[in-house]
Parts: sequence; C-alpha cells; structure tokens
Amino acid sequence: MTTPQELIELTRQRVETILRDAFPEYVPFSNGSFAVSHGSTQVIIVVRPFTEIECVVECMAHVVSGATIDEQLMRFLLRKNAEIHLGGFGLLFDDTIVFSHSVTASNLDRNELVTTVMSVAIIADHYDDEIVAMAGGQRAADVQME
Repeated sequence: MTTPQELIELTRQRVETILRDAFPEYVPFSNGSFAVSHGSTQVIIVVRPFTEIECVVECMAHVVSGATIDEQLMRFLLRKNAEIHLGGFGLLFDDTIVFSHSVTASNLDRNELVTTVMSVAIIADHYDDEIVAMAGGQRAADVQME
C-alpha cells in the first residue's frame, strides 16, 4: 500500500512531467512546489495531502496585495465567486487577495492540470487590474519587480 507521503511524491512527479511539457518555462522550488507565470500573475502549484488515499493539486495565484479590504471589495469578490465556475477568490492572513482552484490527484491528467493552471492564471491576470482600480494595492508582477 502506498503511504500518503509516497502518494504526494508520485503526484509531484506526475505534475512536474506535465508542467515540463505544457509550460517549459515553469519554475520548480526545493519545497516541491512549482510556479508558472502568465501576464501579470504567477500561479503556484502545490501538492497537498487530503485523505489517507488521496491528495490534491492546488493552483493559486496572488492577485493583489495591499488593497483596501472594505465591504465594496468583499461584495465584489463574493459575487465573482458566484459567477466564476472554476475556483474562487480568497484572502490570505495578510489580506493578500488570491484566486485558487484545487483538483484531486488520483485521476489527474494533462488536460485537467493545464486547464486548471491556465484558468487560474487568466482569471487572476484579468481581475488584478480591476481590483487595483477599485481598492488600490499591487498586482503580483508589481510586487515581483520591487
């Protein structure tokens, strides 16, 4: 029987094989996560434990940091969560706005991972400008340039 840690490692290897083929410019990190840049955003891909026999592949993009988190912005993000069919906006501990989507790993194929990475990237890249115009802050690309 495969241990949860072995399952995570096998999934990381499968994810990296797909990323290497689909996104040759991907960046692997020593902690086992990966990054893919697109437009003004960067998608971080992490394999996380879920159950004893399943793990998930989380794709998360930092959308805007330093925005004014007020009722108007929260309503906007919640409404977008209701409209967008894949993934959702969230807030990290430091109020960085993120967009993420996770898929289970047991049946993960190339199409599902590429679609997830690109969807997260396109949505984050699209909405970062709108959120900055509404609530201030900096897009991921703006923070990386500093």
